[in-house]
Amino acid sequence: MTAPLEAFTLLLSVAAPAFTQPSFAIFSDLVAAWVCCPSRHTITGLIGIADPEGRRAHDAYHRFFRAGAWRPELVWKAIATAAVRALYAGARVLCLDVDDTLFHKSGRKVEGAGNFRDAIRSTHQRLVYALGLNLVVLTLRVRPPWGGEPLGLPINVRLFRKGGPTHNELAQAMLEEVAGWFPEHRFVLCGDGAFASLAAVGLPRTQVVSRMRRNAAVYEPAPPRTGKRGRPRKKGERLPSLQALAAQASWERHELELRGKKVTRLVYARPVLWYRMWPDRQVLLVIVRDPDGCQADDYFFTLRRFTV
Repeated sequence: MTAPLEAFTLLLSVAAPAFTQPSFAIFSDLVAAWVCCPSRHTITGLIGIADPEGRRAHDAYHRFFRAGAWRPELVWKAIATAAVRALYAGARVLCLDVDDTLFHKSGRKVEGAGNFRDAIRSTHQRLVYALGLNLVVLTLRVRPPWGGEPLGLPINVRLFRKGGPTHNELAQAMLEEVAGWFPEHRFVLCGDGAFASLAAVGLPRTQVVSRMRRNAAVYEPAPPRTGKRGRPRKKGERLPSLQALAAQASWERHELELRGKKVTRLVYARPVLWYRMWPDRQVLLVIVRDPDGCQADDYFFTLRRFTV
């Protein structure tokens, strides 16, 4: 029992620079109570586990979140630095993922709560909304030593508020902050189609990989200038639809890892001009097909390539 306790204490001490000494003591008690709590993880419920003898005033724990002397951004920096040191030792490229999620916490006094799409319960035919907090989360992709599906370790979080910065603006701010923490590293950032426009904002030292819209209009690159008078062409001939490109593609068979399992996929890649999104540069279009036909084709793109 001593070794796990020492490891847990060492893990908590990583975040100590973000707190004052009194606030770190409260933080440590609440985290330990969170792990041990068998019921709902409310602050009131945690107090009974963290401080059954009433050593501190009941309001001290609530005040810790409301007006405590600590900085969340320093906590995230400490977690990210420790994770990279332990899990990406010697690597110069960090794999990150970004997405938004709904945290089911609502009430009159819960700041930022609203009615948002519930991605877990929604389907293509049925859209479900729920009350809660909409969080944009940036995670570090970790391959566990026991194998299986990669894990996403949160290293930065932003709260989305209606009328405030968009999801993409929050994601951009987080990535720029993380890039400042690791000035010697480069990043591969993956996100779904909702975050595709991040590829156009000039994120520092970052290669963005995302989904391409199935109805995207793609073109050949602009032909070279002819020397004749008039404005030069900005794009070449329009290419067929993505579905038509897939129908006439010359596929290459690859062994890929999907959710921790080895699978076989057919892959076709070619540079195209996605003029509506980026009129001045080409993107690499990648089409992925299941050779067994069990899944529909997937369409991805990336703007910049370097060795991972």
